[in-house]
Amino acid sequence: MTIIRLGYVAMSMELKNASPSQTMTFTQFQKIEDREAALRKLEQIALKNLESTHRLLKHNYFNEIHFYRLTSRLIPLANHEALDDWNYMKPLKNKLREVGEYATKNNMRIDFHPDHFVVLNSGKKDVFINSVKNLKLHYLLLREMGIDPTHRCVIHVGGKYEETGNALESFIDNWGNVPAGIQKMIMLENDDKSFTLEDTLYLCEKLGIPIVFDYHHHLAHHENEHWQESWDRVVATWDKSPLPIKMHISSPKSEAEFRHHSDYVDVKMFLRFLNEIKGSVPQIDCMIEAKKKDEALFTLMKEIKKREDIEIIDGSTFSLK
Repeated sequence: MTIIRLGYVAMSMELKNASPSQTMTFTQFQKIEDREAALRKLEQIALKNLESTHRLLKHNYFNEIHFYRLTSRLIPLANHEALDDWNYMKPLKNKLREVGEYATKNNMRIDFHPDHFVVLNSGKKDVFINSVKNLKLHYLLLREMGIDPTHRCVIHVGGKYEETGNALESFIDNWGNVPAGIQKMIMLENDDKSFTLEDTLYLCEKLGIPIVFDYHHHLAHHENEHWQESWDRVVATWDKSPLPIKMHISSPKSEAEFRHHSDYVDVKMFLRFLNEIKGSVPQIDCMIEAKKKDEALFTLMKEIKKREDIEIIDGSTFSLK
């Protein structure tokens, strides 16, 4: 039997006034003449984002949702080069620990997916340095929450540049310059344009990184459409992880816009995948990447509950009979 646990990304469509991604641009920051006052304003926004995150976790607990992706925009301008002297963690420590303790107490899996500008295979030194700096922010956030950072941050391989093989080798070359603590935090995901499941598995197996299989991305971009042939290899990358295997699930917006995410998840497409992997792992955590966020999760569960081949465990968890 395989237990399937659903999660969603960052925002709630149901919980009002709870955006965890409120921000301030650097232009807005510069308009505040008193720099210290501007920094305090940034801290207030970050604290508000963390309070909203705490509310979202309570919303998740009430709805029996145990898997959640934190936004990477909790602290506005945290890595801006003009604010290198700003000790942004100091005023946030208590709230970060409060959020982390709530997640831990309620057995919630939380993680991050940094933005596309984190490119570890870049040949440009400044791009690589900024990418590591961004990942360090995520590492520090998790550490201050009291959460083991191991396998809590999923990224893409990076830029394809001129040739896939060279791009993969560039990732390997640069990997040695990534601090060990950040290396342990990383998971890699196959994408919909540049790096296939096989490309990503090559890196994951060579470097000991778990792969987050994105089923929708694979359908949009693959060399071998028979992903089942590689499933055992996917599972094996998680052998040394303290966490259950993780995947991403979404559905195409349309045939014409196949790569774009739909508002909801196509239950037939999802169950087609699940029936292929049923019994191969004890548990799989599925992060829903749909435009309607938690509403997509609730809608998917309503559709799943109608089926006779499903055993419902709680509000976001089920198994296939």
